[in-house]
Amino acid sequence: MWIFLAFALVPLVEIGLFIQVGGAIGLWPTLGLVLATAALGTALVRSQGARALSDLRLALHDLRDPTAPLAHGAMILFAGAMLLTPGFFTDSVGLALLVPAMRRALMRYLARRVQMASFTVGGAEIRPRQGAGVIDAEYYEVEPENAPEPPPSGWTRH
Repeated sequence: MWIFLAFALVPLVEIGLFIQVGGAIGLWPTLGLVLATAALGTALVRSQGARALSDLRLALHDLRDPTAPLAHGAMILFAGAMLLTPGFFTDSVGLALLVPAMRRALMRYLARRVQMASFTVGGAEIRPRQGAGVIDAEYYEVEPENAPEPPPSGWTRH
């Protein structure tokens, strides 16, 4: 139902905005403004997308959670689609998504509304534990006193 409303209302809003802006500044300046926002948006999406990809690579390299860089990349991709769609409403949504503070605010909002049930890594399904906490402990390794030395692995020379 929401998708139907979006596909019905967004074109109507865009038509209304084209009429209003075109009436205020004229046809050619309106078309020039639409083309300029598409060009500006493409350049911004390219630079921000490269930064998001770099952040994702760094997160994967450092074995950190890649959720935030992936979400930023998805929102930048969506912003690019909005900026390439002709219209003032879609351009404003696309430009808003290119602001990092706006993306972080949207991520916080979505994080409160979305709960992960499970995910799969390498064929293994992982489910979050309910009520799992951090256990702070100290440890030391116990070595048997008279343990025999393990046989050579075959990878070393004697």
